Amino acid sequence: MPKRFRLTRRFPVAMTEDGYRRLRKFSAEAGLDEGEALSFLFENFNSVIHEENLTVKLRLFNSELEARKK
Repeated sequence: MPKRFRLTRRFPVAMTEDGYRRLRKFSAEAGLDEGEALSFLFENFNSVIHEENLTVKLRLFNSELEARKK
């Protein structure tokens, strides 16, 4: 029997325009709303990422973060 889908947490999120645009595109392609898409991604995080790519992209993002905040 499938788990019941209940949204139990709501939290304010700040996202970059690029990140939000990509979330909206992904959710539209998947036929989900943005909250459902985020739930899917995080519930299945280990199977939807490529660990080596994540490490490289995260390092790059962190190195540019301060400059992007200005």
